[in-house]
Amino acid sequence: MIKTIFIAILLSYGHLPVSGQVSLKIVVKNLESNAGSVILDLRDGNNLHLKGLSGEISDHACFIIVDSLIPGKYAFRYFHDENNNKEMDTYWIKVPKEGYGFSNNARARFGPPKFKKTIFELKNDTTVFCTPRYIKL
Repeated sequence: MIKTIFIAILLSYGHLPVSGQVSLKIVVKNLESNAGSVILDLRDGNNLHLKGLSGEISDHACFIIVDSLIPGKYAFRYFHDENNNKEMDTYWIKVPKEGYGFSNNARARFGPPKFKKTIFELKNDTTVFCTPRYIKL
């Protein structure tokens, strides 16, 4: 009986998700154009691929919602697939032609950032905002 009352109190305050699962809303803003889509690679805290997702662009922004996640550590990387070919296009020196980014808005320097800089803790329903980087040569 006391256990039931304790759980009811926690649920009424919203500290414990009813189903034990949470959602992550990713907002990629300041995209250079509305062409194409955003392709996102979601990973767990151990750098294991979980889901590949994509989202449409409207008003230079993209909203991607990932439901049914278990609270824990996650990371993601994404790119603006302007020509919808499902791959990141690069210049001849392997520098990305299309906008790209990482969770925590971690910045790349001579290659992708260290994975640990992209990890974030997901405890309850969360919205994160990202701004891609575009390199012009």
